[in-house]
Amino acid sequence: MIDWRGKAAIKSLIMYKFIVVLVTAGSSAEGERLARALVEERLAACVNRIPSVQSVYRWEGKVEESTEELLVIKTRADLLPALEKRVSELHSYAVPEVIALPIVSGSEAYLKWLDEQVAGSSA
Repeated sequence: MIDWRGKAAIKSLIMYKFIVVLVTAGSSAEGERLARALVEERLAACVNRIPSVQSVYRWEGKVEESTEELLVIKTRADLLPALEKRVSELHSYAVPEVIALPIVSGSEAYLKWLDEQVAGSSA
């Protein structure tokens, strides 16, 4: 992954232990499949599925519109490369959306729980 400066994103996220990753899915079934796989494989502690997100985007030179499901994925920053790889393997899109945002603060109990749920837990 790269950041807005074209630099390796994982280096930019290193200062943050936890991240939220946004991924859109083309259907509810695909959203369910992705969410379940990421949690079962301990790449994510939790995935919220938000149905019926209306997306407008440019694809292959045309402006398109579609209804998608938005996945809000909570994980650790060091798992981002593996999570992105797994999303790419499972996703139906040629270019799936994978956008990581740092969690700059959160409840201590929740972040401890998050850390305990993912691979290589430090707890």
